[in-house]
Amino acid sequence: MNHYIIDGNNLIGKIMKNMKIVNKGAYRDELVRILNTHFAGKKCSVSLHFDGYENIPLLFTKGKIIYSNNRTSDEKIREEIDNSTSKRKIILVTSDRQLAEYARVNSCKVISSEEFGNDISNKRQSDEEVQRIKEMENETEEFKKLFGLK
Repeated sequence: MNHYIIDGNNLIGKIMKNMKIVNKGAYRDELVRILNTHFAGKKCSVSLHFDGYENIPLLFTKGKIIYSNNRTSDEKIREEIDNSTSKRKIILVTSDRQLAEYARVNSCKVISSEEFGNDISNKRQSDEEVQRIKEMENETEEFKKLFGLK
């Protein structure tokens, strides 16, 4: 089973740059909501790393959230890679060049935050289109019933 390690602050900077959110906690909350949806039903585990301390408890149903506290999230990510017994199953999501190179040297796969963000965005658009089509089909069935065509 693949294990995603996500550089949370890095990903926030790449996929939420156009959002007008007031505080850091709200960005984190929105990212967790997006990731819960993205990873729903997938067979994998996820570690989401944030710099700093936990402010508001977040519910991440598909994995765990790791706060760096008085260290950097990069240090905590390196530590998680070092402690892994299956480095080849790790997929690191970051655009930090030094961290990405460290992961590659340790046989981990690396996906840039931009690429991962685009994948999430494309999947969300596809899911929204499927949902709209289902709604239209339901409306069509209702019209058929209403006008006695069924």
